[in-house]
Amino acid sequence: MIPAAILGRYSRSLADIAFEKNIEDKVVEDLGVFSDVFSSVPDVLGTLDSPAVPRTSKEQLLDKLTAQYPIDPVSANFLRVLLEHNRIRYFNEILEKFTQMVKARKGVLDAGVITAEPLGQEDVTRIKKRLEKMTGKRVNVTPQTDADIIGGTVVRIGSKIYDGSIRTRLAEMKRRLAEV
Repeated sequence: MIPAAILGRYSRSLADIAFEKNIEDKVVEDLGVFSDVFSSVPDVLGTLDSPAVPRTSKEQLLDKLTAQYPIDPVSANFLRVLLEHNRIRYFNEILEKFTQMVKARKGVLDAGVITAEPLGQEDVTRIKKRLEKMTGKRVNVTPQTDADIIGGTVVRIGSKIYDGSIRTRLAEMKRRLAEV
C-alpha cells in the first residue's frame, strides 16, 4: 500500500507546475497515454520498476517510450523523476490523484447517474445542468444503467449519494409497514 503522503507530494508538485505553465489538461492527456501503454504492456512498468534492471537501461527504455509517444517536457520530466526516485511503480495511483487535483482546482465534479433504462442525450444534458446549478460547479456526468433500481435515479457525486430510486422507496415503505 502506497503511503498517502507520497501520492499527495508527487501529485501536488506536478499539479503546481502544470497549472503554473497552464498545461494541466495536456499533462493529464500525456500521462493518460502512458497509463494506456503501461496497462497494455505491463512488462514495461515492471521493467522500469525492477531492481534487477540497471538504471541506465531503464532510462534508455523511458527515452525510447517518450520518443515513440511524444509528450510535453513537463510530463516527460515527471516520468523521469518517478523513475529516479523509485516511485514509477506508483504511477497509476499518482496519476489518479493528480487527475482528481486538476478537477478540484478547476471546479469540476464527476457524477455517476444510475437509471433503470439508458438515458438519452437530452436527459443527460438536463441532469448535468441541474447538478451544476445545485453544486455551483461544472459536472461531468457518467450515465449507467441498473435494472435493479426499478425506476428513478441514483446520483453519486464524490462520497455523496442521492437515491431517488423506486427500489429504495419500496424498501423504506416496507420498513415503515413492518414497524406498524
